Amino acid sequence: MKNIYLFLGLVVLQINLFAQISKIHQDAIVVDTHGDILFNQIKSGVDIGKLQPKGNFDLVRARQGGLDVQFFSIWCDETGGYAVANREIDSLYSLIKRYPDKIKLVTSAKELEQVVKQQKLVALIGVEGGHMIENRLDYIDSLAKRGMAYLTLTWNNSTSWSSSAAEETSGKVKSGNAGLNNFGKEVVKRLNKLGVMVDLSHVGERTFYDAIKVSTKPVIVSHSCAYAINLVPRNLKDDQIKAVGKNDGVVCINFYSGFLDSTFNTKQKAFFAKYDSEFKTLSAKYGRSNAIDTLIYNHQVDADATRPPVSLLVKHINHVVKLIGIDHVGLGADFDGAESFPLGINSVADYPKITEELIKNGYSEQDIRKILGGNVIRLIRENKGE
Repeated sequence: MKNIYLFLGLVVLQINLFAQISKIHQDAIVVDTHGDILFNQIKSGVDIGKLQPKGNFDLVRARQGGLDVQFFSIWCDETGGYAVANREIDSLYSLIKRYPDKIKLVTSAKELEQVVKQQKLVALIGVEGGHMIENRLDYIDSLAKRGMAYLTLTWNNSTSWSSSAAEETSGKVKSGNAGLNNFGKEVVKRLNKLGVMVDLSHVGERTFYDAIKVSTKPVIVSHSCAYAINLVPRNLKDDQIKAVGKNDGVVCINFYSGFLDSTFNTKQKAFFAKYDSEFKTLSAKYGRSNAIDTLIYNHQVDADATRPPVSLLVKHINHVVKLIGIDHVGLGADFDGAESFPLGINSVADYPKITEELIKNGYSEQDIRKILGGNVIRLIRENKGE
């Protein structure tokens, strides 16, 4: 009999926890500051307005996960530029035109909050890579008119005016040429003038500190993690995190397993080695990226064993909060831009699991609201001068 009462007690506690998670999550404005959705939409031709069997995002799962605001990444590698950026923006415009009752592009925090009340997904644009402005300030103006809310100063490739984390750490960019040159500083000033957020994910340390020094507005780090927990060049060192806090900016934590977990790369290499022959065959047939996705699908149990727990994602959040406070952290998932995320986090439908983990870590409802989106909304407002 005692066991029955214990079981019933546990059921009641679980029901109460679920109700608490649901209330906090539904009441908050949930913001994802980085999703590589449009590039995949163009490449595959899928309609992300409908439920998709693959990928991490569509409008159906976004609603299921209580996602209110999605920054759509405009991305191409160094071989593309301004024309590709506009093509991807056209793709977003087309999606909105097809589903005007489900999604709307906004350009201000005030409009964002109005559209959330209408129960539509808010769309914002983040241009990922300064190479897409092709060394022209007027292209910044044009992209801003089309809705660009932030510009990531570099992707993995450096530009003639800014150095990336990948190329600073590899030695491809010599120290004397690292950072922002005079044109790069003009880029930051133009972004400030237009109310477009300066995004410092992907940039090298020299570029990071140059941009922080020049910017008169708070910056965003749209999809990065803490270097102290995982020593990869794309993550922020503690002094960089402190500099973001001093600037009144926001660090948005990336969900990619390789940035979260210091053991992931070793586990992933072992996974690929185990299925080496199959991986080579798939790569020859479909290309490396599609081969990775197919291999993971074919061997889901082994692939899941390489993934970190959701608690590690929150550990990165905790680290930022400890260094610079609750007002300077957000979420930038990098969905559809990576092949592995924490166990149980498979798509935008799984955002409530992060809220659950934040509750378990003792965060108050007010603090959870800030982490889930409030801090980023404040950042948009301050950059726009609202």
